[in-house]
Amino acid sequence: MRDRAPFFAEGATAGAPQATQVADRWHLWHNLGEAAERAVARHRQCLRVLVPDPEGKADEPAPPEEKADSPWRSERFANRVRARHATVHALLEAGHSRRSIGRQLQMTHRTVKSLADAAKPEDLFRGQWQHNRTSVLDEYKPYLDERWGEDCTNAWKLWEEIVPLGYRGSYGRVSAYLREKRTSPRPATAQPPAPRVVTRWILSRPETLTQIEQLRLKAVLANCPELDALTGHVRSFTQMLTEREVERLPQWLDAVRQDDLPSLHTLAAGIDRDRDAVIAGLTLPWRSGVVEGHVNRIKMLKPQMFGRACFALLRKRVLLAH
Repeated sequence: MRDRAPFFAEGATAGAPQATQVADRWHLWHNLGEAAERAVARHRQCLRVLVPDPEGKADEPAPPEEKADSPWRSERFANRVRARHATVHALLEAGHSRRSIGRQLQMTHRTVKSLADAAKPEDLFRGQWQHNRTSVLDEYKPYLDERWGEDCTNAWKLWEEIVPLGYRGSYGRVSAYLREKRTSPRPATAQPPAPRVVTRWILSRPETLTQIEQLRLKAVLANCPELDALTGHVRSFTQMLTEREVERLPQWLDAVRQDDLPSLHTLAAGIDRDRDAVIAGLTLPWRSGVVEGHVNRIKMLKPQMFGRACFALLRKRVLLAH
């Protein structure tokens, strides 16, 4: 039983050529997850499922108070913070201490620290002044967008519909979002999901996803044929792995090579090179879950000793833990 790294295979072959090598199933699944995340990241532009302008008009310029290069709603506030950030860093370069800077500029130690620790002013863009701040409504915006497209524009009715789906925010947030859709020169849309989030949706059993997650994943897959194919390959591999249907492996490898998914092609090539061990992993009952658990426990114990992790002390802690 071994990991799927090539040097493990080479070491096992050199040290015990007569032994049967078994690829661990958890590592197979982990390799698939990494390949899927790379594929989703490669198609991140497909995650921007935008609502088209019904009149086909060109994008209108943003209002002056919401410049594209400023993450803050108030440009005056942004300029003030930029100036303070520049002043603090100029004094630091001149050799002044943080305490001295606080006295000169009449700032608290906490304010000086935040300005000094920020490499650039943009690192300070937080809270209510930030354009792209998250909201409890974000997860439900795709549902609201879909219902809006079905000509359901009553804010109270839509609020009543998303409460049973898990929404715990106020009616005011829903009303404000729909008001923005009515008055904005460009249609308001939901923030695109992060590639890692989409990867989690693809790797999860469909029945374990919430209704909102299923809706968002459906919109993503409808917008990107490559990610739709990726989802099919992932679910096919999952069934093959859990049901131990090793006879489907050649068919799965051939199907993967038919689609434009380079990260899965790399995975398929690796499985092909390690086919005997992978087949053994899918047919034999052995697994390295217990060993991996002990390794993780040791990795947790070692940093707890704050630099005193000599081998003798680590050995005692491992043995006395049983």
